[in-house]
Formats: sequence, structure tokens, C-alpha cells
Amino acid sequence: MRPDAVHAVIAVKNLERAKSRLAGELPPADRSRLVLAMLSDTVTAALAAGIGSVTVVTPDPGVVAAVHALGCVAHPDPAAGTDLLNAALADAAAAVRRRYGAVDLLALQADLPALRPDELADALATAPATGRTLLADHTGQGTAALLVRDDAAPLAPLFGPDSARRHVDAGAKDLEGDWPGLRLDVDTAADLHAAVRLGVGPATTALLRDIGWPRPVHSELTRRCGTGHMCAQ
Repeated sequence: MRPDAVHAVIAVKNLERAKSRLAGELPPADRSRLVLAMLSDTVTAALAAGIGSVTVVTPDPGVVAAVHALGCVAHPDPAAGTDLLNAALADAAAAVRRRYGAVDLLALQADLPALRPDELADALATAPATGRTLLADHTGQGTAALLVRDDAAPLAPLFGPDSARRHVDAGAKDLEGDWPGLRLDVDTAADLHAAVRLGVGPATTALLRDIGWPRPVHSELTRRCGTGHMCAQ
């Protein structure tokens, strides 16, 4: 099945709350920039794979601006200010079908900086032509992507703890295949190190170079004034 029949939805929370598990490595401003860089690389790779469209659901105006710059659709989060990820994804997926018709749906993580277009294209080609398919993340417990190839079925996402098992229990087929960049969503410093070893996209590469990562967060904070601006050296 052609990848342009698939339309992706991605959810991004408020930047100020993003990537809290990297707090020991990066200050808040750099974590926000990292989220935007990884989103850029994820979206760019997905579009290069030939999918029909990418819609990003978010309550954050900074993310909205970044999404528009990428040439994608920004969808307002119906549960802004909360962590109701599944409700946001389901609402965005319904909006995608109102916009494009009875299309296939793909829920994709926002933080896949090592994703390669050929990985996503191959995974879509390998997935069954009908029904629901999940692609587990690198831990085997989370879900990197959820594909729905049934124009009568809603996305019905079940992201969260142990989501791979819950998606399988709800009837999704667990797709096997060697797509390391597609499976590697970044939540921790170890994940980010692993993504760099695989090779991250240009936006994440530029961001990490700019902030001098890896380095302990305290070495950055010692260079900051009380206002949060860089102090003179």
C-alpha cells in the first residue's frame, strides 16, 4: 500500500513540561529546544517517507509556530493543560479524517530524532494491509507507532505505561522488523546517547552541537545569572 495513503498524528505537550527525565542533563530552556529539534527531525523524516500528511496536536504556541514552519497542520489540544495524550491523539485523528476522508491513520511519537525515511516506508510496506498494527519501542514496553488501516475504525490509542501490551490486548498486531531509528523514542539521557550513536537528524545535530551536549546541567547553570541569561565570562 502506498505511504501517501497514511496520515500521521503526533502529540506534543507544553514545552515547559517536556522531557523532565532529562532534567539532570539539561536546563529547561535547552530541553524545550531539544523537543522542537527532535520534532523537526521526526516530521521531516516522515514526510520524506512519502506519507500523506502530518498533523501535530499541541497546546503550546511555540510548537504551533514550529509545526507551521515545517509545513504541517497544527491541531489545538482539546485537553490543553493536561496530560490526556490519548484524548488529544484521538481528537486529532478524527480531524484528519474530516479533512482527508477515510484515510489510514498513524500515531507517531514526536521524539524520534534518528528516524530514517526508508525505515518508516519499509515498516508501512511490511505492515498488514488491513487492521491495526503497533510497532513497539526499543524497550519492548512502549509504542513507537500505531497504524490503523481500517477506514471504519477510530485510532483508539492506548499510549502510556505498558502501552505495547495494551495495544496488543486490544487487537493490534505486533509488527516485527529491524527499524532502530523508528523504535528509539528519546526520554532519558541513555536514549539520547543511543540516538546519537545511530545518527540523529540535522535539527537535533545542530541543537546538540549548540548546547555542547553531553555535559552536566550544573556546569551550564554555574554560567547563568540570576535572571537566567548567560553571565559574562
